[in-house]
Amino acid sequence: MPDIILALLRIIFLGLVYLFVWQVARAIGTHLGISLRRSRREGTRVVMIKSETQQGTEIDVQDVTVLGRSPEADVNLDDPYASEFHMRLVAQDNGMVLHDLGSTNGTYVNGRRVIAPTSLRRGDTIQVGKTVMEVR
Repeated sequence: MPDIILALLRIIFLGLVYLFVWQVARAIGTHLGISLRRSRREGTRVVMIKSETQQGTEIDVQDVTVLGRSPEADVNLDDPYASEFHMRLVAQDNGMVLHDLGSTNGTYVNGRRVIAPTSLRRGDTIQVGKTVMEVR
């Protein structure tokens, strides 16, 4: 009888060690921004809904995407009021965060000028010059 109890205690102990290691790995992954999910995250697509030349263009933000007039930007904005490197979009599990990169004419989210990193959700509008984008 004591051998069975000892074997059960070993199994329980190994299970608890496994759960502990799993939780530590998940915490480290979350801290480093690594997601175990491979599906598209909520609200990480931006569609240009008003633009003279780019209307309908879709931008799928996977990680970090820089938008601006520069050919070196990840997404080129064809707008004379956009700065060379105008803004940065950072994808997260619950949407995106927009960072204005010190643009001359500013970036607006839902009509308000961005002065600090701003969380974006599905349906939010982003305006850069004459270009208007929507988060989907």
